[in-house]
Amino acid sequence: MIGKADFLIELGTEELPPKALRNLAKAFADGLCSGLDKLEIGYGKVDVFATPRRLAVRMQAMDLQQPDKQEVKLGPAVEAAFRDGQPTPAALGFARSCGVSVEALRTEVTDRGERLAFETVQKGQPSKSLLPGVVRDALGQLPVPKMMRWGDRRDAFVRPVKWILSRLGEDVVPMSLFGIEAGGTTRGHRIHAPEPLVVPTPGDYESLLEKARVVASFDERQRRIVEQAKAVVAADEQVVIEPDVLEEVTALVEWPVALTGTFDEDFLAVPEEALVSSMQEHQKYFPVRQRSGKLCNRFVAIANVDSTNPQTVVSGNERVIRPRLADARFFYDTDRKQPLAARRDSLKTVLFQKQLGSLWDKSERIAALAKALAPWFGADPASAERAGQLAKCDLLTDMVGEFPHLQGIMGRYYALHDGEPETVARAIEEQYLPRFSGDQLPVLPEGAALAVAERLDTLVGLFGIGQPPKGTRDPFALRRAALGLLRILMDREVALPLSEAIDMARQGFADGQLSEANAAEALLDFLYQRFVAWYQDEGVPTSVIQAVLAVRPEVVADIDKRIRGVRQFTTLSQAQALAAAFKRVSNLLAKSEVDASRLRFREELAEVAAERELAAAIAMAREDAEPLIAQGDYEQALRRYAELRPAVDRFFDDVMVMADDPGVRNNRLALLAELHDLFAAVADISLLPQNG
Repeated sequence: MIGKADFLIELGTEELPPKALRNLAKAFADGLCSGLDKLEIGYGKVDVFATPRRLAVRMQAMDLQQPDKQEVKLGPAVEAAFRDGQPTPAALGFARSCGVSVEALRTEVTDRGERLAFETVQKGQPSKSLLPGVVRDALGQLPVPKMMRWGDRRDAFVRPVKWILSRLGEDVVPMSLFGIEAGGTTRGHRIHAPEPLVVPTPGDYESLLEKARVVASFDERQRRIVEQAKAVVAADEQVVIEPDVLEEVTALVEWPVALTGTFDEDFLAVPEEALVSSMQEHQKYFPVRQRSGKLCNRFVAIANVDSTNPQTVVSGNERVIRPRLADARFFYDTDRKQPLAARRDSLKTVLFQKQLGSLWDKSERIAALAKALAPWFGADPASAERAGQLAKCDLLTDMVGEFPHLQGIMGRYYALHDGEPETVARAIEEQYLPRFSGDQLPVLPEGAALAVAERLDTLVGLFGIGQPPKGTRDPFALRRAALGLLRILMDREVALPLSEAIDMARQGFADGQLSEANAAEALLDFLYQRFVAWYQDEGVPTSVIQAVLAVRPEVVADIDKRIRGVRQFTTLSQAQALAAAFKRVSNLLAKSEVDASRLRFREELAEVAAERELAAAIAMAREDAEPLIAQGDYEQALRRYAELRPAVDRFFDDVMVMADDPGVRNNRLALLAELHDLFAAVADISLLPQNG
């Protein structure tokens, strides 16, 4: 039985990049696992550790040796190996290559007949001798976009390496990395415990570092930060902990200590979004709100030291945040000295895209488009147009220059200050919604109209000049723009066909400005592809999505209803047989020399009862389903169509569609065209799973 022991590898470094820390640690662990798997060295639970000054992985119950491998080496065919009972040169040569006599060989039955064979056992190597290579390979595969070199060595890593801890059980695993020999020691907190710390076994790692004021586990450190931050605020307050800020703060400290600080109440006159951004982005502080939601003049800072005089640390943080907030107040006061509308002409100097013009050109286009779209959303056209005219003006303000993610938000504040109607001000902010997957959607009809106009203009413009996304390259975030556009249209159940919306947007561009042929069709296909990814994420079968998109419906909310209706249809017992029949119908119509959709079924030409029965069944199903389709109740319409199966089965059992008589043949094709059109009004069900 192979022995086992825990393995621990730790790289001590200068401060690692905080935004990449968790991914670096995970990639290191994944690389080690992959290397050991290839060597067939078993291991148990994998623990990953990451602090600003270390990447470490512990692999519990690792095999101390590779398993032995049995190998069978095949030689010549038996009939060629012996002649008159004596070994031939072929047999002697094979035995010699195996280092044995012919008598030590055995025979093996293969698919090529009986052959000489020799069975060997390849002895597994000790894990201790293989681990340096595994570690080296794992480090070489880390996702580091830019490496550093230090000293006079050519080695490169994300940050200079200071020490290496490597133990397999109680033994140090000898290895040399970055000019440093691995040992059995780590180091604690830079201030509280800077001296080398002996780690007798991998199992002692966390507890020893805890005593040295280092919380080695990223997740545990994060948990403590949240717990402490909530504990230090008052009962009537709540700390605002954004996931991205929490992730970065966790990567900046080894021994978190939550402290509260304050700033002058006068700063609360500045829009809270700017104050929050100053605290979160610049200082990595957690803002504090009253339970009512109002921002307080307090914050929570996470120190990386357990100070004997915490007030000194608090005072330092208060002193640092004050000029940041003062800057925000200065930007706010300065920006309000000039109305948004006065900045419109300056937009002419800011390029949106070389072929599509300036931001002024874009704002003119989206203002006109928002006005045209407004009736579809139940919005006020004048308000939508005015919001479009002012939509990009806040991009020229000092505040948005400092905090780009406040675009739109500051536009709302400044528009209200200028005396613009609240509807206009809120629409300026809502033009950017949704900003990301799962984000909120515009609330106002005017905001929704402007948000759609903004995205349509970008999509139509860039497709029109031949710059759609290619592979992973999407510099204008067109995929996100398309998804946002579709989400808004679906949420508000806007009946605007996509092709009509595209045509409306195209009208805003000058003649010849959009030179790409078939750009509108390419954009429509691009939008349809967003539906595929969207519904696949919801677990909808791809065949259902493709069946609906094949008939190219153009109203977004209607597409959703069709997909849900077809998905329910696939659960019916008749679905697979009808899908197969529909495919047969489609093939017959495609191969026909006549356009059957232009023909009308004539009952007097029917020669078989099954023809008349199917015609009657189609007529009744159409009459029943038309009001359902008009209401968008595709599920019930398809349930009604499912009742056609007996008539369809009898037709194909009793009728030869491609009859010799052209009149009879065309009459039958006309009937099938009616059946085809009935289902095609909902989806192309021939693309669904089928049976015979």
